[in-house]
This record gives sequence, structure tokens and C-alpha cells, in this order.
Amino acid sequence: FTSLLHLPGTSEEVAPPVQQSFMVPKKEINVVSDMAKWKRSQAYADYMGFILTLNEGVRGKKLTCEYKVSEPIEKLVALLNTLDRWIDETPPVDQPSRFGNKAFRTWYAKLDQEAEKLVSAVIPKHLADAAPEVAVYLKESVGNSTRIDYGTGHEAAFAAFLCCLCKIGVLRVDDQMAIVFKVFNRYLEVMRKLQKTYRMEPAGSQGVWGLDDFQFLPFIWGSSQLIDHPSLEPRHFVDEKVVNENHKDFMFLECILFITEMKTGPFAEHSNQLWNISAVPSWSKVNQGLIRMYKAECLEKFPVIQHFKFGSLLPIQPVTS
Repeated sequence: FTSLLHLPGTSEEVAPPVQQSFMVPKKEINVVSDMAKWKRSQAYADYMGFILTLNEGVRGKKLTCEYKVSEPIEKLVALLNTLDRWIDETPPVDQPSRFGNKAFRTWYAKLDQEAEKLVSAVIPKHLADAAPEVAVYLKESVGNSTRIDYGTGHEAAFAAFLCCLCKIGVLRVDDQMAIVFKVFNRYLEVMRKLQKTYRMEPAGSQGVWGLDDFQFLPFIWGSSQLIDHPSLEPRHFVDEKVVNENHKDFMFLECILFITEMKTGPFAEHSNQLWNISAVPSWSKVNQGLIRMYKAECLEKFPVIQHFKFGSLLPIQPVTS
């Protein structure tokens, strides 16, 4: 797969070639038959390559381990902290329906207005033209303001946002661990806060048959973190004590903790797929199975991918290799 190392702008050169012309990404998948275009696209290859590169990068590593934190990483965390602060400044409103608090629309309107400015603060001056293109993925990554829902398609937009920052050379190959442990992890915290505060509906949830109502990637990268762990096996993640003692080190266990905080009743009933996964003998088998499931259940599902947008950095054109 395309590793981050081969993406333009992450090799020797400091700035990408000047002839890059950016564009505001747009919808290209309008009918089910368009899905074939997506699977053959440069965007799909680069997106999947990005996910798998990070999967390797965090293998066997704890969230609390030492890793390099570059200036762009710090700036991305600051951006996410801003989104978090806006939640505090936009409390939920009193309304008859329990779910989908309308205050989310107020919060979202602020992001919609400020996204380009937020992105411009992360990228260097000579790449200023990329801001409108990259900002689209940021806006798409926090949920839908009409339906007040959030799901794996929004999560994919955030991964695409980070992938674009790699493609223009803002994030580099030695940022891999920080991308997952610092930026993506902070993103998850902010999304959980959004979900709780505004009681967001799960978008396109398969209910008990889905892996999780809201996220997928932290289960992939989180299972990679646990590969070859000396004592924690997949069967342990359904043990409350193990989760409580280890969740600060492992993304996968953070996700389990959040599910148990949000849902009542037996784990096997509300999270049947995860319960089944706890029977898999090794974390590397779990990791491989989740990657297959992610492709099938998220990336190859029309209801998810119809919202994905394509531009110059993640093009709908077929792979050129």
C-alpha cells in the first residue's frame, strides 16, 4: 500500500511542487454504481494507505509512551482545544426531544464560519492556498448539523483531513505516533463530549450488529497497540477491572470504557460484535479482522461513502501507479 513516505511532500523536499492547484472538494458518489469509481480511486488508495501506515506505526505502543511532538501536531491539538471550548460556550438548550439537541447547530455554525481560519493557523504561509480544500474535511468530521448525528463517515473525514495534511507535507512520517496518540485521541475526546452534550444520534448505525455506534478507527489502531502484549489478551477487554486499570494506555480500552458509561445492561447484548471479538485468540487476528470489517462495513457502504468529498489531494481519478 502507499505508505506516507511515498506521498508527495513527505520526502526530502520542504515544500510540495508549486504547480499544485487546490480545489474545494465535492461529492462524486451519487448512485450505488459510483462505488466502483471510489474503490478504484487514488483517494481510496491513499486513504487506506494512510490508515495502514498508522496501524503499523502504533503497533505494540502505549498511549503514554515517548514520541516526537512537532509544531504542527501542537497546533492541531490547539485547534481541537478550541472546538472543545466552544462546546462549553454553547450549552444544550431545553427542548422536548431527548436526542439531537439543537444547540449543536449553533456550535456547528461557528465551526463552519471559522474552519478555514483554524486550518490556516496550522499550515505554513506558502501553503495558504490549500486551506479551503483541507478545511472541508475538518467541517465534515464533526457530524451533520441538519440531522444532528455522527458516525463513521464523519470519523473518516477527520482521517482524510489528517491524510491531506500529510500530502501537503505539514505532517511527516516521524509524526505517525503523535497523529494517532495526540491528535486523533484528542479528536475522540472532543467527539465524545459532543455526543454526550448534544445527545447526537448515531449516523447509519447498525444498532447491536455494528461494532460501535460512533467510531471505528480507534478499535483498529487500538488493537494494533495491543499486539504482542505480554498479558492482555482479547478476552480481557470485557473485564471491567482490566479496563479500569489499563484504559489510559490503550485506545481500544478507552472505547470500551466509553461504551460501558453510555450503555446499560449486559455487554454481550448491547455490543454483540465486540463481545464476539473478545473470543478471538490474538490481537493480531483482531486487528486483521477489524481492517477487513472496516472496508466492508464502512468504506464499501454507499450510505457512508456518498457523503465523502473529493478534491486535488484526495482525487476520484483512478490510481495512477
